[in-house]
Amino acid sequence: MIKYLFQPFEIKGRRLQNRIVMPALASFLIEDDGSITDKTVEHYRRRAAGGPAMVIVEAHAVSEEGIVSLHQARIFDDRFIEGLSRIARVMKSEGALPAIQIHHSGRQTSSRVIHRKPLAPSPLPCPTIRGEVEPLSLEGIQEIIRKFGDSAVRAVQAGFELIEIHGAHGYLINQFISKFSNIREDAYGGDTARRARFAVDIVKEVRKRVGEDFPISFKISAQEFVPDGLGVEESIEILKLLVEAGIDLVQVSAGNDATPEWICQPMFMEKACLANSAAMIKKALPIPVMAVGRINDPLVADAIIGEGKADLVCLGRGLLADPEMPKKAKEGRLDDIRICIACNTCMESIFRKGRVECLVNPTLGREKEMELRPAEKRKKVMIVGGGPGGLHAGWVAALRGHDVHLYEKDSRLGGQLNLGSVTKYKKEILSLIEFHKKQVEKAGIHIHLNAEVTLDTVTSEKPDVVILSTGAKPVLPHVPGIHRSIVVGLSEVLNGNPAEKAIAVVIGGGATGCEVAHHLAEHGSSVTIVEQLPKIAMNLESITRKVLLQELKDRGVRFVTGRKLSRVEETGVVVTAEDGAETFIEADTVVIAVGNKPDNRLYEELKDLGIPLYQIGDCLEPRSAKAAISEAATIGRSI
Repeated sequence: MIKYLFQPFEIKGRRLQNRIVMPALASFLIEDDGSITDKTVEHYRRRAAGGPAMVIVEAHAVSEEGIVSLHQARIFDDRFIEGLSRIARVMKSEGALPAIQIHHSGRQTSSRVIHRKPLAPSPLPCPTIRGEVEPLSLEGIQEIIRKFGDSAVRAVQAGFELIEIHGAHGYLINQFISKFSNIREDAYGGDTARRARFAVDIVKEVRKRVGEDFPISFKISAQEFVPDGLGVEESIEILKLLVEAGIDLVQVSAGNDATPEWICQPMFMEKACLANSAAMIKKALPIPVMAVGRINDPLVADAIIGEGKADLVCLGRGLLADPEMPKKAKEGRLDDIRICIACNTCMESIFRKGRVECLVNPTLGREKEMELRPAEKRKKVMIVGGGPGGLHAGWVAALRGHDVHLYEKDSRLGGQLNLGSVTKYKKEILSLIEFHKKQVEKAGIHIHLNAEVTLDTVTSEKPDVVILSTGAKPVLPHVPGIHRSIVVGLSEVLNGNPAEKAIAVVIGGGATGCEVAHHLAEHGSSVTIVEQLPKIAMNLESITRKVLLQELKDRGVRFVTGRKLSRVEETGVVVTAEDGAETFIEADTVVIAVGNKPDNRLYEELKDLGIPLYQIGDCLEPRSAKAAISEAATIGRSI
């Protein structure tokens, strides 16, 4: 039961209807010239309409050399005010307090983006982007401080009612306040107070420009998890100085450019993993505190407020996954919430595609074009396969008014994601299955379990449309000994408790192989991963990959790369290098995880019937589940 989350709150005379805040998250819906589009406005309107008390619009660069990417929002010129005012107006009209974050990237950008050397407090390059930087002069520091003040004035003119200064995540202000990135020896470097001076001066400038009654928030990485990085105790010292300078609210985050897993936490990490540091800061400061960090569930958020760890909670990725989460939680419709599963698809899509996407919410960023419209003609739709793709397609089709019949050959819905959610750190994937099962039930879809569909089934049922979501079959290497008793499939490992103290070899170092190896190692097995490529887990999102590799190393998993399986013997496997050299690896269990091939048998039987026929991809991995759900969302809207 939710007790505390919907209590009102007040910041400097601004009333918040509840304790939920959407923090600043890059939408990648900004044009290359920084202009705001209808898509940008609609994105923020949807989030505000979902019921959070406050929405902080994504980080806005205060100067031209301070942008991170061409898709970053800008506020360094008056020409941006008109577009920003559209966002502020629409959010306010939906009942959310419109807030905005102002920001400078410092060294954490590329010369390819800003066409000059990035600015920094010291001659230390960004550890991830690298490249030469230009240390700021005293005159340069003062110029940036003024630009923060100028940007704050524009934010007020655009209609925003709270300004947040981005002092976290390895960007310029964070670079100044941390010994990890600041080795200056002047008035802006050295001890804690001098390293904090840049942030203090910015807060004072913003306060002077916006007046005493306007609320100012500061976002800090209270822990950086690097040598010489910030910890909670030093962050408290810095924040006390910032309170004196004029901040009214603090958002307690973590991580920097070297530790991105603490900025956008993958599913390995516990929910609300930063709430305790927020609680420590709340005890030490006289101003309200916002907690952030894998808070994806209104019950978890409610507990943070109820336990006094924070005054407000930030639901970021959770509101990308389901913008109506606050409204649904207030109405007690917890089963209707699409929970963020922390797969970091949103981060992966930004870096690989230049746009933000979500595994569980395929309409993210294209809400208008993906609006559901009633079907022109009611059709009988047959869905074959009860994985997330089939479930989503059926749900969407039913919402549009079609008569949907879903067939699943297994005794339960969920498909390969039932296997994919077995390992300890992927349990939350079950929420994706449960959400779809609930929606399918509410939509009145006819479910047929233990029902293998054949050509005869289709011809006798006479559907108007058939959607195949039949998944895939595991690939087995064609090598001698592959059918020996020590060789097991993924389902044998994941459908029960793996044997403890086994000596296991996992053939295949992709995402699936690594996750199975992690599962085996957690149960006490000695595990070796064999991968033909020079590196493992290359198909994983980079933050998840970093954490997973460290987890595997911590559990003693051995990596053998650049080798392929040649044969399976009674007591192990023989693997071969590119030069033909053979190596024997002892094992009593050999797990094959080299991939899947589509199960197209039914498609081949049905393709000549003349019935509209669609296919949706398999979904063992979250990355593939994203493709399946995305395809399902499109097909369900088109039939």
